Amino acid sequence: MHTLLLQSLFPLLLITSFLSINIELSLCQDNEQYTNCSEAINCGGIGGISYPFWGVNRANYCGLPGFEVKCLENAPIINMSNVNYRILKTNSSAPSVTVARQDYWGTLCPPTYVNTSINFSLFNYPSGLTNMTFYYACNTTITIPGLGDNYTSQVCSTNNGDITVWSFTQSLPVDLVATRVCAAGVSVPVFTTAAQALEANRTTIQEAVEEGFELGLEIDNVECNSCVESGGKCGVNATGGFSCFCLDQAYAAVCNATAPGAQGKKKEIAIGLAVGGAILFGIFIGFYIYSFIQRKKKKLAALAQSKEIPTPLTSKSVATPSTNLSQSQSIPSYPSFTSKSDYDKGSTYFGVQVFSYTELEEATENFNPAKELGDGGFGTVYYGKLQDGRVVAVKRLYENNFKRVEQFMNEVEILTRLEHRNLVKLYGCTSRRSRELLLVYEYIPNGTVADHLHGKRVESGFLSWPVRLSIAIETADALAFLHRNDVIHRDVKTNNILIDNDFCVKVADFGLSRLFPNDVTHVSTAPQGTPGYVDPEYYQCYQLTDKSDVYSFGVVLIELISSLQAVDTNRHRHDINLANMAINKIQNHLVNELVDPLLEFETNHVVRGMATAVAELAFRCLQQERDMRPTMDEVLDGLRAIQNEDLGSEDGQAVVLDIRADDVGLLRNMPPPLSPDSAGTDKLVSSSTPPSSF
Repeated sequence: MHTLLLQSLFPLLLITSFLSINIELSLCQDNEQYTNCSEAINCGGIGGISYPFWGVNRANYCGLPGFEVKCLENAPIINMSNVNYRILKTNSSAPSVTVARQDYWGTLCPPTYVNTSINFSLFNYPSGLTNMTFYYACNTTITIPGLGDNYTSQVCSTNNGDITVWSFTQSLPVDLVATRVCAAGVSVPVFTTAAQALEANRTTIQEAVEEGFELGLEIDNVECNSCVESGGKCGVNATGGFSCFCLDQAYAAVCNATAPGAQGKKKEIAIGLAVGGAILFGIFIGFYIYSFIQRKKKKLAALAQSKEIPTPLTSKSVATPSTNLSQSQSIPSYPSFTSKSDYDKGSTYFGVQVFSYTELEEATENFNPAKELGDGGFGTVYYGKLQDGRVVAVKRLYENNFKRVEQFMNEVEILTRLEHRNLVKLYGCTSRRSRELLLVYEYIPNGTVADHLHGKRVESGFLSWPVRLSIAIETADALAFLHRNDVIHRDVKTNNILIDNDFCVKVADFGLSRLFPNDVTHVSTAPQGTPGYVDPEYYQCYQLTDKSDVYSFGVVLIELISSLQAVDTNRHRHDINLANMAINKIQNHLVNELVDPLLEFETNHVVRGMATAVAELAFRCLQQERDMRPTMDEVLDGLRAIQNEDLGSEDGQAVVLDIRADDVGLLRNMPPPLSPDSAGTDKLVSSSTPPSSF
């Protein structure tokens, strides 16, 4: 009777447990942004780094653009004007942050001589600081009248031999670099108290520099304080505006204490956990009793059966139990490695070569900083050369935790399953059990699209309109291919679009990508991506679809047209987000103010017609509601049609695009435009702007 009772109660208890767990998960799901932004950055023993800073363990929506922190060399680092600064402490009440030059940490002999330069749109210099000046490779016989003893000198060893560095805590009457007395000069701020202690011989130059200097934060801390006082956590929304993440949901300013379910959220979760725990404990006890009874019954049955057998079975008569192959094959598992010999035999992982950590360490010269090709949100990429002579790019993930392993395996699986001429090729990786997670790609030598539009390669050569349109088409081709194979990239941006020496596209970085079931309309997941590119509907509703990539690609199209960054805090507050800026310009017929002047939009009719058509296509991609956006296949068809528009032109004059006409290739198989009515490209251009001189 006890057995029958347990057998009848066990399924009921199991169902109740699952329901309880699902209730707890549903209670917590809405609070993911609140939970993520509750954690402060902790790196190298420096903790408490929170809003407006983000990075490491804090999602990008937990801070403001320009305040990204990375954990490098066991120190929290923020980069300004290509100079790394080590964060020493933060003061949220000021608000301010104390930083020190990373290249001067532990040495006064940096590899390069760069002045301290801050982003004044994000930071300011408060009072109480003194500039310390370092002069390098000076004439050691220099004399400066009236200077006194307020300087010191020491010798730095460099590849070019030993040089002398002179350190001054007072302003000099002459510029020793301008007068060619010294080869280089660098200014580093220090606290005035440290400079005074140095002059009194109570400290050393190195200690004064490593004490750092304070920077004030150019942010409105009032709204964040109000949010925190209401029980929320500060962050930003998809358009870059302030958002207060609360237990129940996100609000524009402060948490709404009267919102349904807000007050009792913690209590409900606690009750749910308690009830769930009690049920699980009951199930465990019940299952233990049930198992004990079953074992006893089997033992009695076996004993009774043994009495009926006159002689014991011989070894030859014992039947070998059959193996249930179907059952064993139904359990999925990731490839793993059990011995060192696997590496020596050239193991494969998801079908690609597995490299040892030592092999990749040698290929990159022990991850030499001089070999860095770039870094992103998840890792640093290094130039490397394998033993077989192949030139490769090696991505070294920042951390080796569960989340990074998941992203690592995700990228390996996607890139080995899919092959396309415009997707970066994966050569191999380390084992997920390696001391570090490393991915090995084909080396793409010409940087990223972002580099050429507004980055470090912008001076190397101007991207002409045909090249930009070709980049857009090849990127759209790659994304359409991914979508046809049920993959959503989820981090489409110009920094993830590589180009080779022939300016052919290679889409990269699939760490955030998702394999998308073909029998559902969306998957629910916490928003991830890069500020300025994230689909606003995905951000608000947590529903990821292939149209999320379409939105991000719309931002890329605007970048190709304008050469502007997706987010730039130096622009007017209404134009910080490029997508918002573009929508506003297009709606007000001001496409000419959006297009890069170097493209000769005003004087070249071909460029004018095609760029306007691309702007219109980007406008549709940037619609707030995903159902109003085209698919990537439709976008690809539209771009190819735009590229072919000038084939029928006469005397080099492009056919004027009537964006309402049925025969225009741009609108073929697409929904009607959501931008203002227009009879032709001219209506989307301000007539008040004089023609460009280009």
